[in-house]
Amino acid sequence: MGFLTIGTFAKASRLSPKALRLYDALGLLPPARVDPVSGYRLYAPEQLDQARLVAWLRRLGMPLARIQHICTLESAAAAQEIRAFWAQVETDTAARRDLATFLIDRLSWKDPAMSPITKPLGIRYAALSDTGLVRESNQDTAYAGSHLLAVADGFGAEGTAASAAAIDVLKRLETDNIPAGSLLNVLEDAIEQANQAVHGISETDLSPQEVGTTLTAMLWTGSQLALVHIGDSRAYLLRDGDLFQITHDHTVVQSMVDEGRLSLEEATSHPQRSLLIRALAGGTEITPDMRLHDTQQGDRYLLCSDGLSAVVPTEEIRRVLSEVREPEQAVRELIALANGSGGPDNVSCVVADVMELQQ
Repeated sequence: MGFLTIGTFAKASRLSPKALRLYDALGLLPPARVDPVSGYRLYAPEQLDQARLVAWLRRLGMPLARIQHICTLESAAAAQEIRAFWAQVETDTAARRDLATFLIDRLSWKDPAMSPITKPLGIRYAALSDTGLVRESNQDTAYAGSHLLAVADGFGAEGTAASAAAIDVLKRLETDNIPAGSLLNVLEDAIEQANQAVHGISETDLSPQEVGTTLTAMLWTGSQLALVHIGDSRAYLLRDGDLFQITHDHTVVQSMVDEGRLSLEEATSHPQRSLLIRALAGGTEITPDMRLHDTQQGDRYLLCSDGLSAVVPTEEIRRVLSEVREPEQAVRELIALANGSGGPDNVSCVVADVMELQQ
């Protein structure tokens, strides 16, 4: 078969002639031959596979520069690159979906106190932090109150001060005066202030880039919990006997799992499993995860540092949360499990139950 004209090639590849001219100018898909007299672009039939790949990748919304890079790779490497791109797309989509849900909830929200059917809900809670069996000091901070639940895991020379400073800022939110529709805005402002507080601590240290903290917190209004999360501490929800992790670890290893480069089994023993890609570290830009959670009577929440989640199997955590009724006893048993597994790190737990208030 001879060369194909740009019109014929466009139809076969499902790319417009205009797109083909652009891709030629970028060096992404140059024609096999250009007629020296007419200047017509002519394409070889064997170029169709690459042209179709370009068309498919454009439908995914992939930038041209990344498509150009993929076209230089062998098939296996190209597949890996596409997998990584799509994992990022799904992460970004989830973030936008959370924002859309928040906006919908905020614009349509009605105060449940105005409904005679709604039962007033409250929380009972307990918090406990332990040094563990290996570390000399405890850089974790855990807090539980009638409106705020929080766990922070500090790191660096002033990690203890960093985690405490971050939670001290959030403690100012222990008030009845925050409208439910303002929950996320209030939390966002508080996180910025917490980051500045950590920055103030890091400035006094010789290695400021090595000082920071994770932060996972929930702010309670009586009908909803607003979640803020940055780092690798975690929040779980136990509902109807099932345990759900409702935060996403901000670690190098988790990003490799998201991109398909590691399995969950490989991630548990990876030497970089604690290397963070997001934290409160005094930087100018922070990107915590934030969203609202509708609560139900009987829900149980667990916030914990990785001193628990990294060494205690999820099923064991679920068992304790399901079987131990009192939050105070539950946090004690969870920390005992972590220390029973060697206690290699500081461990902190907050357990909170959603319950009907007695009137």
